[in-house]
Amino acid sequence: MNIAEMFDKKIDRDIKGVIKVGQHDQENIYQELNEYVVTQELSKHFREFFENYRKGIEKPTDEMGVWISGFFGSGKSHFLKILSYILENKEVKNRKAIEFFRDDKKIEDALVIADITLAENVSTDVILFNIDSKAEYNKEPILNVFLRVFNEMQGFCVESPFLADLERNLTKKDLFSKFKTRFKEINGEEWVEKRSEFIFIQDEVIDTLVDVNYMSQEAARNWAETVNEDYTMSIENFAKLVKDYCDSKGVNHHIVFLVDEIGQYIGDNSKLMLNLQTVTEDLGIMCQGRAWIIVTSQQDIDTLMNVPGNDFSKIQGRFKTRLSLSSANVDEVIRKRILAKNHTATLTLEALYEEKEAILKNLISFSADTAEKKMYTDSKDFAAVYPFIPYQFNLLGNVLTSIREHGASGKHLAEGERSMLALFQESSISLMDKELGVLMPFNIFYNALDKFIDHTHRSVIIKATSNQFLDEFDVEVLKVLFMIKYVKEIKANSENVTTLMVSAIDEDRVDLREKIEKSLKRLVRQTLVQKNGDIYSFLTNEEQDITNAIKREHVDTGEILNEASTVIFEDIFPDKKYRYSNRYNFPFNQVVDERYRGNRQSADIGVRIITPYYDLKEDNNQSQTRLLEPSEGKMTSNILRNLSDQNNEVIIHLTTDLTFLEEIEELLKINKYLTKRSTELSRRSKTILLAKQEEISEKRERIKIFLEEALKHADIYVKGDKVDIKEKNPTDRINEALNKLVKKIYHKLSYMKTSPVKSDILNILRDTSQEEFGQSEDENRLAIDEMDRYLEQENRLHSKPQLKTIITKFNKAPYGFVDLDVEWLIATLFSQKSIYLVKNAQNISLKTNSAEDILKFLTERKFQEKILINKKTDTKPSQIKDVKEVLRDFFDFVIASDNDEDLMEHFQDKSTIKLGEIEKIEMEYQIEYRYPGRKIIIQSKELLMDVNATNQLNQFFDFISEHRDDFLNVADDLESVSNFFTGTQKDIFRNACEVYDLFKDNEYYINDPQLEEITGQIKHIIDMPSPFSHIHELPELYDHFESLHQVILENESDPIKQDIESDRKHVFGELDSHELKDEFEEQFLDRFQELEKKLNSSQKISDIRGIRDESYHLSNKCIAEIRKFKEEQDGETNGEKKKEGGGKDKPIKDLNLRNISPGTRVTIKNEEDIDQFLESIRKKLKEELDVDTIINLRI
Repeated sequence: MNIAEMFDKKIDRDIKGVIKVGQHDQENIYQELNEYVVTQELSKHFREFFENYRKGIEKPTDEMGVWISGFFGSGKSHFLKILSYILENKEVKNRKAIEFFRDDKKIEDALVIADITLAENVSTDVILFNIDSKAEYNKEPILNVFLRVFNEMQGFCVESPFLADLERNLTKKDLFSKFKTRFKEINGEEWVEKRSEFIFIQDEVIDTLVDVNYMSQEAARNWAETVNEDYTMSIENFAKLVKDYCDSKGVNHHIVFLVDEIGQYIGDNSKLMLNLQTVTEDLGIMCQGRAWIIVTSQQDIDTLMNVPGNDFSKIQGRFKTRLSLSSANVDEVIRKRILAKNHTATLTLEALYEEKEAILKNLISFSADTAEKKMYTDSKDFAAVYPFIPYQFNLLGNVLTSIREHGASGKHLAEGERSMLALFQESSISLMDKELGVLMPFNIFYNALDKFIDHTHRSVIIKATSNQFLDEFDVEVLKVLFMIKYVKEIKANSENVTTLMVSAIDEDRVDLREKIEKSLKRLVRQTLVQKNGDIYSFLTNEEQDITNAIKREHVDTGEILNEASTVIFEDIFPDKKYRYSNRYNFPFNQVVDERYRGNRQSADIGVRIITPYYDLKEDNNQSQTRLLEPSEGKMTSNILRNLSDQNNEVIIHLTTDLTFLEEIEELLKINKYLTKRSTELSRRSKTILLAKQEEISEKRERIKIFLEEALKHADIYVKGDKVDIKEKNPTDRINEALNKLVKKIYHKLSYMKTSPVKSDILNILRDTSQEEFGQSEDENRLAIDEMDRYLEQENRLHSKPQLKTIITKFNKAPYGFVDLDVEWLIATLFSQKSIYLVKNAQNISLKTNSAEDILKFLTERKFQEKILINKKTDTKPSQIKDVKEVLRDFFDFVIASDNDEDLMEHFQDKSTIKLGEIEKIEMEYQIEYRYPGRKIIIQSKELLMDVNATNQLNQFFDFISEHRDDFLNVADDLESVSNFFTGTQKDIFRNACEVYDLFKDNEYYINDPQLEEITGQIKHIIDMPSPFSHIHELPELYDHFESLHQVILENESDPIKQDIESDRKHVFGELDSHELKDEFEEQFLDRFQELEKKLNSSQKISDIRGIRDESYHLSNKCIAEIRKFKEEQDGETNGEKKKEGGGKDKPIKDLNLRNISPGTRVTIKNEEDIDQFLESIRKKLKEELDVDTIINLRI
């Protein structure tokens, strides 16, 4: 029995598998209705649709939208067309549409039939159209398309909506027929044929409009010239047009817009979506259920409306009826309409399945990572779908959708969605002559799809057919890869391709897979297919060019190793330190072959990955070649042992499999290409860019898996030994190897038996009196001894290491101590007085710092470079003696102890006190620099400051011994200076200095030998370096000076007193009225008395003599004030006297003889000199004397 003989109906009969919206011939309509299969799913959809449609008939509603969704090939267009036939009450070959469903029992539900009958009996205009076909240009507003088909349905002009409006208005006035008749009379041709040429027939149109009495000549002319420019149609006006039309057709007349592929037309264009929303909303409000919109879309409405930033809730409310067609619906239609078997074939096939069931299950199997595919459920299922396999229904639907999105000629596939029916029929026809036992290989479907595929993809298959390096089977494999290229549900690995190409029940799957794998290799070599891991991808011409360009990218071996390092040490084993225990974590170097990862690779230990690129030779050079052959395994093992021992590393030797390195090379090449061309690709082919980016992600994941597997089975060497570590996850293997390495490298880590914390360090610092080790110190004795020996060695080299240096040393091998371990060891030695801690050249002790402060110095990182460690040495007895002697003689302090630290501490305490005293004395010299002993003070301060600045015990004792004599020499003198400032000597000395300074002020005015002699004696004592034994002489000397000096001052001041009194009398003589006395007498008296007081208190002769001039100027000032006052008081009276012809008092001019003398000193030798002097005075006075002036001359 061959395949053709199995089917109930002839498989090669004429079936309109592709349903095109727009086909209206009777034969097609009859076949569509007659052979339409109402599946269980469609039965539910008929019920829901007509139930909701009935509500619009029985009462007003604005919920008049129906959204039909389903994948490509699910039968949406056919279902839409069937609805149009029923709503239109289509009659074909004397049968109404409803009869095909009622009489043929396609729908047996009486309620559904009743609803359909109700809809059939309602007067309805049906407008069925594919919106993409009716749109005049890409993404034309939906309103325009709706208006066009609405006009077309009424027979109005489609090309020019303004002419359609004219026709509509003529129809309303019952003039349209008359208009068409008259136009033909004028023009000679039918209006319908010529209206598209309106611009050329305007005159005839104008004449026609005038002749039928629709417009005047002027109005018609004006309309014709402007209508095309001014024409607009709003959505609201369109809805009103539809309402008016329904009203004109009678009560409850309906109009239904059935729109195919609205979802594809709108896409992600939010403006079109808003346009549809407004059209639907306005039709719903205006027509209240008499105008319906029924649309199809591959996406459901919620998915299509999910556009960020837009609210499409209104349209979702209008499309309350939502019908979704699933793949199960397609399966059922194909089974019933195409694959239905006759009785004999059914029995034969059921028996065959029972015989071959196990073979079929093994033969048709997909890889584990493939989504579950439908298989035969039982013998009946096998008989129903044979020669097809159940998974092919869903998979072919996915293929159709992907081809439409990525590789189809859109118009062709957009014209009808029942193409799956045609695909299954055409594929069945291709096998109709085959005998029982064949199966439908998936590649056969390509032949039925070929004419729908765009040139970009189809040309690849065509070129492959003529490629001399490929055979026919290679091309069939290529077809399969093309069809599943964009299908995410199945991966194009060799196992799945083998399953897809099974062509017979008894086919040898192993041979088929081997044959397919050879084809795949040939296709890859010809760059028709790309291999990404175990996945094979069909390449378009553009993708082939890109793949070739990627292959030409250059990648260095170093780049490959760097990427391998990144995967191993970032993704697989990201730890940067090995955790030996909760306390000890050891950093390790990360190396791949000879390439260190990162810049800072200075750890004591490391992990080195040896790849197949590494050159394992005895000289261990760095050339990058393949590993030695396995036959040389022993030599390889020896080299790796030596390598691990020399570098203190875990050596992980990967296998000789180059797969992961080749994958990395391909990854880097793609990355380089995308880096250069990503902008160009994103502009030219975003799909390819995304595919390459996804390929990179897949490669990264695959590289990680390859490396994980390699690490699981790699040989591992540790410090010269090949270690046996069980195959487990890479992290555990590497950690176990590092554990072995740490134990060998950090072999002194065990010296630390305890795990001290900060509180332990603080307790040790607080207890510095212990002489023996405590329990912790005893347990850690080996570690303490190591630290002590190291510091002793540094001391012999005259080195004081920083705390940071010590921590760094003991962090490293062979110790591996943590910072707290090292800090605890230092604190222990410090508490035992075995070492000194030095900060800023100052010894740290519990006298100067608290235990808490010292803890900070030891444990806080900011102090590690500031703290120095100095090993303590023994002090000589002679130095002890020197310090005690200086303490006794310099500080008057006696101490019995010979402990060097106690002596140093006491010495520096006393030194600090003494420095305080000296600093106070130093301030006295700022008040009086001639105080004696300044040199002694400076010398003592320098000695004491040097002592206090010496922080090291040995340096301190060396300094005291070296300067012992200096201390003892200044000791007595310092005591005398101290006594000077603490007793009465300082005041006596200061008084003497003041007396001497007074003499110096008056020195040039005094000519008294006795006074000069006394002053000389005072100065002699002041100038002595050590005047302390002569200070008692000073009081008598400056008393005698005072008595002599006072006589001289009185002699100087007596004449001045007389001048002051004379000036006072002169001034008071001017106060010749009570009014003047009241105004000035008291204040003038105060001024002169103040001047007398100044004279009596003045100690400087120069000041005394200057008071004479002050008195003179005071009297002049007072007289000036009196005269001004008089002028102000007598101004009016004087004015009157002037009018009467009287004169006024002559002004007085005060002159000082000194001011008009020819010089400050005049030498007179004879009478002639006297005459000259007097003549000059006479001339000056004459110059100053005016007619109306009185001169008051002061001698």
